[in-house]
Amino acid sequence: MKILKKTIFLSVLILCIIPISKVQASEKKEGIENFPSSYRGYLEEIQKRHPNWKFTALYTNLDWNYTISQENQFGKNLVPKNYGDAWKNTTPGQYNVEVDKGWVDCSRSAVEYSMDPRNFLNEARIFQFETLSYDASTNNLNSVDKILYGTEFYNRKVSYIQENGNTINMNETYAELILKGGQTSKVSPYHLASRIKQEVGPFLSHSSISGTVEGFRGLYNFYNIGATSSTEPMGAIKNGLRYARDGKGASEATKSKYLIPWNTKEKAITGGGIFIGSSYINVGQNTIYLQKFDVNDDRNGTLFTHQYMTNVLAPSSEGKIIYNGYKNSGLLETSMSFTIPVYNNMPEIPVQSPNINPNDFLEDYTKAYCNGNNVNIRTGPSTSYEIITTINRDAKMTRIAKGISNGERWDKVILENGIVGFIYSTYVSELPNIQIQKIELKLDNTTLQKGETKKLQVTISPAEASDHKVIYKSSNTNVATIDDSRKY
Repeated sequence: MKILKKTIFLSVLILCIIPISKVQASEKKEGIENFPSSYRGYLEEIQKRHPNWKFTALYTNLDWNYTISQENQFGKNLVPKNYGDAWKNTTPGQYNVEVDKGWVDCSRSAVEYSMDPRNFLNEARIFQFETLSYDASTNNLNSVDKILYGTEFYNRKVSYIQENGNTINMNETYAELILKGGQTSKVSPYHLASRIKQEVGPFLSHSSISGTVEGFRGLYNFYNIGATSSTEPMGAIKNGLRYARDGKGASEATKSKYLIPWNTKEKAITGGGIFIGSSYINVGQNTIYLQKFDVNDDRNGTLFTHQYMTNVLAPSSEGKIIYNGYKNSGLLETSMSFTIPVYNNMPEIPVQSPNINPNDFLEDYTKAYCNGNNVNIRTGPSTSYEIITTINRDAKMTRIAKGISNGERWDKVILENGIVGFIYSTYVSELPNIQIQKIELKLDNTTLQKGETKKLQVTISPAEASDHKVIYKSSNTNVATIDDSRKY
C-alpha cells in the first residue's frame, strides 16, 4: 500500500513538471504538406482559389492544454459584457466583473475556440495569420485609401487640434500619412490602416484621436498603444493618451524612437507604426494572431505576456477587416504569405464556437453523402456563418453531430479531406448499409502441426462493406481454437 502511494505521488509530480518545461524552440516549415492533416484540407481549399498564397506552419512546440491554461488567466482575455454566458467566465466572484468598462473576462472555451487556428482557415479570417512587414511591391496609396473606404478617413485631408486649441489643416490625406508611416516603420500600411479601423472605428470623433479629451488636449493615439484597462471613466483611453504624452515615463531615447509626444496626427500614425514594428512585428510577433497570443519564442522572452490586445476575438475581427480591404482593393490575387501556429496534442476536431449551442445536436458518427450540387459547408449552423467550401452530389462525409433543433436544422460533418463544418440537414443522406457479396479467407496452408498457430487473413467485398464486424468460430474446438487476443 505504501508503494502504491509513492507511485501515485511521483506520477502527479511528473505531470506537473513536463508541460511547463519548454524543451524545444519553435520552428517554421513552409508548404501545406508540412502541416498536420487536420489543417491541410482547409489550406488546400484556399489555395485552389488563390494559388499565389503561401502557407508556413509555425510549430510552437507548446502543449495545447498548457497553452490554454496560461492564456486562461483572469483579465488576460476579454469579451463584451453583453455576450452570452458561454463566452464569459462564470466563476463566482469573477462573473460579469468589468475588467474594463463594458468588458469582462472570457470563458476557457472562448479562449480555446479563439486560439484554435483551424477555426479561421477560410478566405475571410485567415488574414489574422498574414505576415505584416512593409512590401513596396504591393503596398500603394490607392489600396490604402480603399481600405479606409466607409470611414471618415477615406479620401480626406488631415486636420488636427493643437494643445492651445488652434486647428492645423494639412495638404496630405490620411492614406498618405499611413503609407508614409508604413515606409518609415517597415510595417505594412494595409495593416496600419486596418488596425486604425479596428482600434478607433470609422469616426474621427473617437476620443483617442479627437484631440479634445480634457487634460489631454492635442494628443493622439491611433492604435490605442498603452491603453490598458482601467475602472476609471474612459480609463483605457486616458491611459493611451498618457502614453501619447510622455510614453508613461519612458526614457528620452525611447520617446525619440517613437516620436513621442504624439501631438500631431502624423507623429501618432508614424510613431505608433514604429512602436508596433519594433515591439511586435520585428521580434517574431509578425501576425495579428501572434500579437494577441504570445506563443512564439523568437523574442527569447517570457511567453504569454507580451500581448497587444485583450479582446479575445480581436485577431478574427481584424483579419476580416484586412480581408475586406484587400478585396475592395483588388489585391486578393497578389502574392501573400501566412504563418499559422501548430500546437502539440491539439484536439482532433477544431474547438466549436461558444455561439453554437451543444444542446441543438446529438453526437452521431453516421456515414453519409451529399444529395445536392453546389452545397455550402459553413463554419456554423446558419447561412450567416462563412463558407469554408462547396461540395457536390455524392461527396462523402461523416456526420459527427446531428441537428435536433426546432425549425431550420444543420448537421456537423467532417469531409473526406478533413474539413469540419456545418451543412443544411436537407442535403445529407445516410449511406445505405452495403451488403457483403464475397468473403475470401487466406491461409498459407490447411495443415497445422500440433501447437502451431496461423494468422487468418479475411478480405470482404465490396470495400464499402468492410466495416462489418467479422466473428471467427471453430467448428471443432477439439481440433483447432480461435484466439482473438493475439497481436501480430
